[in-house]
Amino acid sequence: MSDSTHTWLIGVDGGGTGCRAAIGTGAHGVLTKSEGGPANATSDFSLAIKNIRAAIAAAANSGDIDTAWLEHAEVYLGLAGVMSTQDSARIAAALPYHRVTVSDDRGTTVTGALDGADGYVLAIGTGTIAACSRGGAFDYVGGWGFQVADQGSGAWLGRAALEHVLLCHDGLAQSGGLCADVFAKFDHDPRAISSFASAARPGDFAKFAPDVIAAGKGGDPAARTILQEGADHLEACLTRLGFRAGDRLCLKGGVGPHYADYLPPVFLTNRVEPRGSALDGAFRLAGISAAHRAEKTR
Repeated sequence: MSDSTHTWLIGVDGGGTGCRAAIGTGAHGVLTKSEGGPANATSDFSLAIKNIRAAIAAAANSGDIDTAWLEHAEVYLGLAGVMSTQDSARIAAALPYHRVTVSDDRGTTVTGALDGADGYVLAIGTGTIAACSRGGAFDYVGGWGFQVADQGSGAWLGRAALEHVLLCHDGLAQSGGLCADVFAKFDHDPRAISSFASAARPGDFAKFAPDVIAAGKGGDPAARTILQEGADHLEACLTRLGFRAGDRLCLKGGVGPHYADYLPPVFLTNRVEPRGSALDGAFRLAGISAAHRAEKTR
């Protein structure tokens, strides 16, 4: 497939809990996919590169594609933790491909979710993406990483749950179902929570997000307070981005759709389902990059 009309395309979506790779061509679409481990460039650069390469290799293997054919593939990576052009260049240099574009995961997420249409996206998983698309141009709020941002994210929810447990243990908050469920996972030892938190990465904290969501659905006051605080932040993000009643809104990610129960109804009057994933967005952008590159050589 050396013909320019059949250039190999590789799209990669990477975040704090895993990465996904898709390989195909513009003519045939995605031919094979695979999943791998965490690929947040800020949390652990070496691990991210290792997992990205492994996911691409696994996708190639499952599709019976010789990896040597991919040397000149058009590669587009949307990765959590990419903060600068220096980050992008460093990641690209660590991969065995000649045509690599690296961005953070916001553009790939919006591209996949809206498939080119105008609208707003709240993509909430381990991290938080609040974005809008107008006429093909994107605008974002936040995305500065778990240490200083990512309010409302799975990692943020998990950390808030652990904080609540310790407050309950110290007699500073009312214990309930959320506290009981999470504290039991640490054998009711507050020191175990402190030890865990000192070395935990965003994906580790995010493992407790389902406990918060489940407790909220069960009416636990502490869980509902945490989720409402996250929703209030997301509402502020949408307002800052210019959201108006009736605008298209997509809630996606492992956590995003659960905020529908906490956002004001005016934000949900034109709620739409995602048209695609961030991986779809990365593959689509790889195709766009290939087309632009071909146009320049004409």
